[in-house]
Amino acid sequence: MSLYRHKPIPRLSEAVVANGLIFMAGQVPRDESADARAQTADVLAQIDELLAELGSGKEKIVDATIYLADMADYAAMNEAWDAWVAPGHPPARATVEARLANPAWKVEIKIVAQS
Repeated sequence: MSLYRHKPIPRLSEAVVANGLIFMAGQVPRDESADARAQTADVLAQIDELLAELGSGKEKIVDATIYLADMADYAAMNEAWDAWVAPGHPPARATVEARLANPAWKVEIKIVAQS
């Protein structure tokens, strides 16, 4: 099952459910003018929305990959992440610096969760 919240894009699905897992495409901020903490909080809210649409939640996330445009934003990203992550259910996580597709994006997050 593939999920499209907006018009389908031929090259990707926002989320795919397979074998009891949700594989979510990288989620990016809606407000490109916000700082790293606010952009991270926005992306995490979008992840909550997608997981809810698929009958899951953040406590079921098993893996997260966080891409930061600048590792100088690591602490700000972690502030938003720490306030959001399900208590007692932190997923495995990697954070890497990467050049993102839009220079205004400070963060992109990709997750895998149980459905």
